[in-house]
Amino acid sequence: MLNISGIHEGFVLDHIKAGDSLRIYHDLKLDELDCTVAIIKNAKSNKMGKKDIIKVECPIEALDLDILGFIDHNITVNVIKDDAIVAKHRLTLPEKIVNVIKCKNPRCITSIEQELDQIFLLTDPEKEVYRCKYCEEKYTGR
Repeated sequence: MLNISGIHEGFVLDHIKAGDSLRIYHDLKLDELDCTVAIIKNAKSNKMGKKDIIKVECPIEALDLDILGFIDHNITVNVIKDDAIVAKHRLTLPEKIVNVIKCKNPRCITSIEQELDQIFLLTDPEKEVYRCKYCEEKYTGR
């Protein structure tokens, strides 16, 4: 049996779609943090069949919940302090995401003005559609 110890202070990302943990690890830039990270792939789940879990031993402030909500708003974030879960965050789709995705429209101002932030706004929460703030280009990469 695999045994991964608990964490004293940090967070646990639970209910990650099986196989997505490494992508989330890189998207959240966890590799740039100087902290302990445990990735559990294909763990048994009654609800999902299989799931991934990421345990990170560092302050919750290091986690960008907006990026995580954009990646997968079904992930549960458990905040750990003094070896106990002190809060559970249910993620939602963020209304606005900044510098997470790039506009693919070659005529968009962001293609010319490189220092301009890439801003996408949630225009259809039901269909999870984001559009570029500047040119209304639809993001369909998910």
